[in-house]
Amino acid sequence: MKKTSMKKLLVAMTAAATLGTAGTSYAEDPIQIGGIYILSGSAATYGEFAQKGINLAVDEINASGGILGRQVEMVYEDSQGKASVAIQAARKLVYSEGVEALVGLDSSGVAQGMVPTMPELQKPLIITHAATPDVTGKLCNPFTYRISVNVAQNMKAAALVAAETDATNWTTIGPDYAFGHQSWEFFGNYLKEIKPDVNLMSETNFPRFGAEDFTPFIDRVMNSDAEGVLISVWGGDLVNFIRQANTRGFFDKDMEVMFTVGAATEVLSALGEEMPEGVHLSTRYWYDAYDNEVNDRFVKAYMDAYGTPPSYNAEGAYAAIYAYKQAMEAAGTTEGPAVAKALSGMSMEAPNGTVTFRAGDHQAMVSPNWGVSGPMHPEHGIRTLTNLQIFDGEEVARTIEETGCKL
Repeated sequence: MKKTSMKKLLVAMTAAATLGTAGTSYAEDPIQIGGIYILSGSAATYGEFAQKGINLAVDEINASGGILGRQVEMVYEDSQGKASVAIQAARKLVYSEGVEALVGLDSSGVAQGMVPTMPELQKPLIITHAATPDVTGKLCNPFTYRISVNVAQNMKAAALVAAETDATNWTTIGPDYAFGHQSWEFFGNYLKEIKPDVNLMSETNFPRFGAEDFTPFIDRVMNSDAEGVLISVWGGDLVNFIRQANTRGFFDKDMEVMFTVGAATEVLSALGEEMPEGVHLSTRYWYDAYDNEVNDRFVKAYMDAYGTPPSYNAEGAYAAIYAYKQAMEAAGTTEGPAVAKALSGMSMEAPNGTVTFRAGDHQAMVSPNWGVSGPMHPEHGIRTLTNLQIFDGEEVARTIEETGCKL
């Protein structure tokens, strides 16, 4: 368990201020929110960036009076990228720590395992990263929401981008679990609908998540007839993949290369100029893409605090805390069932524009971003995105009937 030291100080100050008064007010205790992210291993930077976004939101909210007159305090747990660990962490946060709500989850596999436990916990969960469509589809329930782009939305956008290229033969390299397999499945189905003459190659490549050596998969694609490749490797694995691909001459091959989360600023910062120019990169939020006051304020505050551009994981986590503020204030309580109900159909202003949690499946209607890697940014030390496309979240979303969600 990890708590922010500043929040401990606020709690101590609140307690000290109320000493000597009759009947210390329980209502002045801080609202605790539990965060479950990968905080160790090759994908730990995603959890760290989420914490940065959350802590920024919490500091802003507390400075403006908190939620329902109470300060907000975060309690974090490391999921370790394992469903069993995440479930145990969620139960600990709810039953032992007394948190009022949950945010987090970086892995689709973890999300698939944990989401069915939410009705038991009777607390709302806003997923800020994990993208499997199942959690707002066949596994949906009244307590689970997602504020970030899901696989189906992003792969519909990816297919629209791919359809504009001349590539006909497509294959994939992705992690060997739900995210990798579902990314390829949705991409292939959508691309076939848009461009029926494409060939989805039977030779696909699914290295295990956390693999050290990607060269067998890189060589296999280079030696194939592939004209386009969808790559859904992410996090530290993606950094390793690109470095190994550079040494093999992978990007010198005449081929359309599409990275489904390649424009994550964590990855771009780690790679610098090692990220090749001219490849298709996606992200669930590009910090320079949205012209609105909320985004201007968020990006400035984030860069002032941390010195780097915010990632999509930081933005989603930041927005999730503000979603809870709006929902709790609308409900007039922090009781789990009431807050979960208030989130349904709720619209809010976030850095990536107006975000609505669709009532039928609790998936946020948010926009996938796709662009092409360009020159290095002179100040931020990362690749820029050229030909940036901001897809309408509703237009690339499945219908409620297609999701299989029944609330």
